[in-house]
Amino acid sequence: MDFDTNITDELLATTRAVRKRLDLTRPVPREVISNCLDLAVQAPTGSNSQTWRWLIVEDADKRKALAELYKKSASGYLASAAEQAGDDQTKRVFSSAMYLMDHLHEVPVHVIPCVEGRPPAGTPAAMMAGLFGSIFPAVWSFQLALRSRGLGSVLTTLHLLQEEAAAELLGIPDNVMQVALLPVAYTKGTDFKRANRPPVSDITHWNSW
Repeated sequence: MDFDTNITDELLATTRAVRKRLDLTRPVPREVISNCLDLAVQAPTGSNSQTWRWLIVEDADKRKALAELYKKSASGYLASAAEQAGDDQTKRVFSSAMYLMDHLHEVPVHVIPCVEGRPPAGTPAAMMAGLFGSIFPAVWSFQLALRSRGLGSVLTTLHLLQEEAAAELLGIPDNVMQVALLPVAYTKGTDFKRANRPPVSDITHWNSW
């Protein structure tokens, strides 16, 4: 199969972390989420474990409760980080993060990727890397699939500071570990651009450091 590399490159380069441009008023059909998840679970997974699990939260009351947990964890951190932000791009990121914190309950769909199996305390870093490496490729594929359909998302992790409360709210079993929360909505426009990043030549080393 010959891919159109221009379109593929544009998808990869312009799938942004979307917060302020999430359309808080337009419903997201379940079919769209399911189609994107069908693509997401084609991602590689360590040892073919396929322990990924997905919790989709549409219920308004549960979204509001999740948003309150998120705000409990995020408010102090984001306020402090915003004050210390240096360049304009970073300031915009924290401004949009504060916006999301205040409007998370309005985002029509919350997607919580999880893994089945909870590693014990003191698990070696290599094992933890394998665990997260078995879910995050699927998360990114999900986000790319959303972008190609006119939707946006952002991977957030701050609610994990309240993971037990979120699990109780949503009935998540003890042996299932949440790894993120993705607010999902259609976007206001689709004209996202490449981010300002350092030249690859400045951050890449060949054969030795």
